[in-house]
Amino acid sequence: MAASVREKQTVALKRMLNFNAPPLKNTAAEPVWKVLIYDRFGQDIISPLLSVKELRDMGITLHLLLHSDRDPIPDVPAVYFVMPTEENIDRICQDLRNQLYESYYLNFISAISRSKLEDIASAALAANAVSLVTKVFDQYLNFITLEDDMFILCHQNKELISYHAINRADLQDTDMEAIMDTIVDSLFCFFVTLGAVPIIRCPRGNAAEMVAVKLDKKLRENLRDARNSLFTGDSMAAGQFSFQRPLFVLADRNVDMATPLHHTWTYQALIHDVLDFHLNRVMMEEGAGAEPSPAGARPKKKSRKTYDLTAADKFWQKHKGSPFPEVAESVQEELDTYRAQEDEVKRLKSIMGLEGEDEGAISMLSDNTAKLTSAMSSLPELLEKKRLIDLHTNVATAVLDHIKSRKLDVYFEYEEKLMSKSTLDKSLLDIISDPDAGTSEDKMRLFLIFYITAQLAPSESDLEQYKKALTDAGCDLSPLNYIKQWKAFTKMAATPANYGNSGVKPMGLFSRVMNTGSQFVMEGVKNLVLKQHNLPVTRILDNLMEMKSHPETDDYRYFDPKMLRGSERPLCSWSEEETTSSTRTWWITQSPNRERRSFTDAVNFSTLLSSSNSSLSSARSDLDSDL
Repeated sequence: MAASVREKQTVALKRMLNFNAPPLKNTAAEPVWKVLIYDRFGQDIISPLLSVKELRDMGITLHLLLHSDRDPIPDVPAVYFVMPTEENIDRICQDLRNQLYESYYLNFISAISRSKLEDIASAALAANAVSLVTKVFDQYLNFITLEDDMFILCHQNKELISYHAINRADLQDTDMEAIMDTIVDSLFCFFVTLGAVPIIRCPRGNAAEMVAVKLDKKLRENLRDARNSLFTGDSMAAGQFSFQRPLFVLADRNVDMATPLHHTWTYQALIHDVLDFHLNRVMMEEGAGAEPSPAGARPKKKSRKTYDLTAADKFWQKHKGSPFPEVAESVQEELDTYRAQEDEVKRLKSIMGLEGEDEGAISMLSDNTAKLTSAMSSLPELLEKKRLIDLHTNVATAVLDHIKSRKLDVYFEYEEKLMSKSTLDKSLLDIISDPDAGTSEDKMRLFLIFYITAQLAPSESDLEQYKKALTDAGCDLSPLNYIKQWKAFTKMAATPANYGNSGVKPMGLFSRVMNTGSQFVMEGVKNLVLKQHNLPVTRILDNLMEMKSHPETDDYRYFDPKMLRGSERPLCSWSEEETTSSTRTWWITQSPNRERRSFTDAVNFSTLLSSSNSSLSSARSDLDSDL
C-alpha cells in the first residue's frame, strides 16, 4: 500500500521547515538555524508528528506561539505556520513593522484569501520590509494526523463543528454553512496531502450530503484549472498513472448513536474515556504522597504529569487495541523481564568486584569480559525500556483505579448484552440505583444505550420509574429528552441498529497479575474477552467496498469529481428518505478500479466531533477488528 497519511503529512511538514525545499539526505550537513512561529492550530498539527529533538535536527532553535511576547532576533530567519485568520494576519503585520527577524517564510495551514494577502503586502510595504518576506505558501495541512490510519479535523474550537453544534435548536442557516465550509476545507486539505481525488459516497437528506456536495464542487473546481491544480503536481507524480482511487464514505452519525456512548474495555479507548487524553498525550494528576502534612502547614499541591504515547512506543503499538486485563498482564511481564536483566547486570558487576564502581572502571575491563560488555552496551536500551514500563505502569494504574471505583467492567459487560440482545442477569434499575456503581454520567450513558437499542420503547410508567432513579442518582435528564425526540423523528425508531453477535466472554482469573508481587491489584475486576463486533458503520463500509446491494446503502449518492459532466452516477434505484443528523465519521478505502468492482484495501479515519466524553477510539478499534 502507498505511504500512510501520517508519513505524507510528516514529509510535508519537514519540507516546510526546510524553507519549502526537500530536506537534504546528507544528515552530516549542518542545517540552517531558524525559529518556528506557530499558532495553536499549527502546534496541534506538529506536536503528534515531530518531537522537539526532530525539530532541533532540522535547525529549529526556538518554537514560539505567534501571540506570545517575543523578543527580536534580527539575524535569524523565521518560519511561520499559522491559520490565515484576521488576528494572525494582524500579528504578522506587527512583526513586519517591528522587524523581529532576518527574513520571513509565511506558511498558511489553509489557503489565504487575496484580501488578506494584500493586507500583508501593504504592511510589508509600509514597514519597508518587502525584501524580508522571502516566501508565502498555502500548505493545505488543515487536519491532525494521530496515527497511520486515523486523523481528526481539529482540536482547537472543536465544539464549533461538534454533533451538538450541528443539531442545536437555534442553529441558523449561516451558522450551518460556516460549519460545513470548515469541515470541507479540512477534508480538501486531507486529499491534497494524500495526493488523490476520491470517489465520494454519502446518504441523502442530511449534513453528510451537504458536505459531499460542497467537497465535490471544491475538488471539481480545482481539477478544472489544470495549470494550478493541486492534484497534478509533485504530490501526484508517483501515482499519476495509477488506476487506484480512494473511496470516501461520509457516514451519518445517527446511524449508530449507541457506540460512542458505550463504555469501553480496550486500552486506548479506556485511556481516552477516563483520562485526559488529547493529541496522543495523557495528562494525569499525581499526588504529593501519602504522608499527611504537618499541622497548620499548607497542603501540598498535586503535580500534573504528561506522557506521550507515540508510534515509537512498541508496547503501545502492540497493546493499544488489547483488552485491559491483557495489557495489565503484559506490563507485569515486561517489568519482570526488565528486573531479570537488571539483576543480571548487578550480578556481573558483583562477580567482577565492581559493585558501586563508576562506569569508567567498568569500561576499562570491557576487553576481558564479553558478557559485561554486552550487558553495559544494552544499558541505554534498558533505561528506555524502564521509562516505557514506568509510563504504562502509571497510566494503566490510573485506568485501573477508574475501573474499580466506577465498576466499568460491569457497565461494559451489561452494555454489550444490551447491544447484542443477550439475556440480562441483573435489572437495569438495580445498577442505576446502586450508589457505588459509577458516576451519574455512567448511569445516563447506560440508560441511553438501553433506550436506543430497545426494540420497543419502555412504557410511560416504566420510563417515569427510570427517570426518578436517574434523578436520584444526580443525572441530568436533558440527554434523554433529546434521544426521545431523535428516536421519534428518525426511521431508526422502527428499525433499531443491529449490532450483530457482539458480546463478551468471561475468562478465568488473571495468571500473572493476581500474585502478591504484581503492580496491579485486580481483585474484583472481571477478566472479559472481546468478541467480534458487527457495527452499523462496519456493515455500511463493507457494502460499499464490495458494491453489494443492501437497503442500508442502496440510497447512498455517488460523486466523482473527475467526471466532466454531471456530479452523480446512479448505481441502483434511489429511495427518497430523509434523516436529520450531522456528520461524524469518514472512511477511506483504496479501489483498484473506478468501475463496479469490489474494493480491496481499506484505511479508516475518524473525526472527534463528539460532545460526549465517550471514546470514538472504541468504535474504531471494534471496526478494525471486524475489517
